[in-house]
Amino acid sequence: MNLHNQGQNAQSPFDSPRTLWALAIGFLIVWFYMLGARTLVPTDEGRYAEMGREMLATGDWITLRLNGIKYFEKPPLQNWMNALTFALFGLGDWQARLWTGLCGLIGVASVAYTGNKLFSRRVGIIAALVLGSSFYWAGMGHVNSLDMGLSGMMVLCMCGLLVGQRDSVSDTERRNAMLVCWAGMALATMSKGLIGFVLPGAVLVIYTLLTRDWALWARLHMGKGLILFFAITAPWFILIALKNPEHPHFFFIHEHFQRFTSGVHNRGGAWYYFFPFLLLGIVPWLGVLLQGLWAGVKEQSHGFQPRKLLLVWAVFFFFFFSISGSKLPGYILPIFPALALLIAFYLDQCQARALKIAAILFALLGLTGLLFVNKAAGLGSNAFEIPLYQGYAAWLYVAAGLTLLGGLAAWYAAGKGNVGKDWALILLASAGFIAGQVAFLGHDPWGKYIAGSAHIPAMKAELTKPDTPLYAVGRYEQALPFYLERTLTLVEFPDEMEFGLKQQPELWIPDRADFVARWRAHNQRGEAAVAIVRTDIYKEFQQQNLPMRVIGEDPRRVIIATTHP
Repeated sequence: MNLHNQGQNAQSPFDSPRTLWALAIGFLIVWFYMLGARTLVPTDEGRYAEMGREMLATGDWITLRLNGIKYFEKPPLQNWMNALTFALFGLGDWQARLWTGLCGLIGVASVAYTGNKLFSRRVGIIAALVLGSSFYWAGMGHVNSLDMGLSGMMVLCMCGLLVGQRDSVSDTERRNAMLVCWAGMALATMSKGLIGFVLPGAVLVIYTLLTRDWALWARLHMGKGLILFFAITAPWFILIALKNPEHPHFFFIHEHFQRFTSGVHNRGGAWYYFFPFLLLGIVPWLGVLLQGLWAGVKEQSHGFQPRKLLLVWAVFFFFFFSISGSKLPGYILPIFPALALLIAFYLDQCQARALKIAAILFALLGLTGLLFVNKAAGLGSNAFEIPLYQGYAAWLYVAAGLTLLGGLAAWYAAGKGNVGKDWALILLASAGFIAGQVAFLGHDPWGKYIAGSAHIPAMKAELTKPDTPLYAVGRYEQALPFYLERTLTLVEFPDEMEFGLKQQPELWIPDRADFVARWRAHNQRGEAAVAIVRTDIYKEFQQQNLPMRVIGEDPRRVIIATTHP
């Protein structure tokens, strides 16, 4: 018997509980370690950590605040979960990312379960490998932002619908799965607003129009589902409206209708804005993306068509956000679980040649990285940033090398029969996941610079009393308030708190001249005070001979303290 036939008769790693447990444990160790391996990076990570901290500190779980100011852009689920995490485990980086990290794992577990139920155990395992290693999903699972929180709840909605509507399902299983679907929609709504039920509803309408499966609407358990949906969502929306009558108009009109139809937040982009994020985000599975989508196109049957629904989910979400007047990279994150299931279905049935092409494409990506990473090392525009670029380049070399080696190893394994194909899938997933985490870990010095965390010890040395004034002049620091465990008084620059400051104008200083007068008064009385100042404004203060000591400085900010007469 030759080596090829021996490979054919060997046990697949997917049939080995020991191998699967080893993969799962190794994956979880890296996943949880990376939650606390980096500083919280502004803007999102600092913002939502601070909102959770303030919620816990004030004991107000209804009215959302940022920097002590009413902040009504989004619902409270992420803040609730962050505050609960802080209450249980204290303040810290991994605690601030725990909820999004768990939401990422919910997605991986959900596609594994759903792939097993819809297609086969093997498809479920492959779907988990695909989603868990996809660059965007694995990366955003380690970022404290609303996008992964929304996506984790959306995947419950999508997978509940798929499991509950599949052919030959029992009545009890259908009811339970549909209740998971309705709960997922409700929690998605509590994560990021009306899109939590509008987009899944639109997907269902489009799917039924395409397939003529009108009977599906009778299988949604709509009565029980609506009761569950409103039981989860209605209490908070009612309570916050009663406490803050200005909330409904701002939240429903400004944050939904105006945000989608206009560039009110200055977050526009071309129609192709999301294509680079899709192509990069699905790595290392870019070489089988189109084949996975085609698996949904060609599905034709008289019953429920899960691949068609997955295709509609992915394409409609992508289209919806592409035509929106507001675009940010994380918006398309909810499409990746659907893509993972479609790709897994294809990979289960494809020939080794297709997988070898995907592996070579991944290896070429690594080779390209090795050839061009040196360009990143020369991007620094000043003496402070040049070492950061050079340091990050070293990490990118490692990530690119892992990508090249992983792609070549997967290409080799894919030619060794069916067992080799399964090992190729594991090699691609492992290399993609580890390379992505290495790239994220190497970014931490940049994250510290953006967050300003190097200045925390000097600031704490000045802020020895809880009532010592702390100002932000011409800029708002999203991460420092969390690390300092205190809010700032904004000067001149309202940033994203403009709406809240209209309701609470006493909480800021709109005129820089008033700040200067207040600062001079602090000095005259011998009072300690600290201000984080935009660099150009600091130069103006120098020209005005403002009494101040510089306690921290970098190209983004200057931190000053009063001088004591």
